[in-house]
Amino acid sequence: MTSAAQKRKGPGREHQFVNAQGSEVKTRDEAFAVQREVSAEAVQVTQKMALHNQALTFDMEVNYNPNTNAITGGRITTGICGAPWDITGGSIGSSLRIDAKRPGTGGNCAATVTIIGQFQVPLSYRGTYGFNGQSTTFNCVTQLVC
Repeated sequence: MTSAAQKRKGPGREHQFVNAQGSEVKTRDEAFAVQREVSAEAVQVTQKMALHNQALTFDMEVNYNPNTNAITGGRITTGICGAPWDITGGSIGSSLRIDAKRPGTGGNCAATVTIIGQFQVPLSYRGTYGFNGQSTTFNCVTQLVC
């Protein structure tokens, strides 16, 4: 063993233990312990987004799980007939899909909207959206708002 290795391994040198999630723990047993199951709903991030069409902007607050990229909820807050709308699902990653429905019934507003897109730089998705089951009616760019 080299003298450098002996110095690193010598007395007084404490071991660091890290679990599978990257968190430092106190003992080796904790580092190798089976992790408890975490539900998809337990981890959630909110991302503000804005869909831009030449004529309008939809402002959105999208809740998603960064581990699975599943959209778990949120709202389209402005820019769409009957706002706010409830975001009911979708996914965010290399591609984007947002499904939303308008609360309530009646009136001249659509009942659902579907937004789709492909990731591009800078931090946006180029794609389309449509109402009541359609997703390719209108071109748009959906930006992540920082």
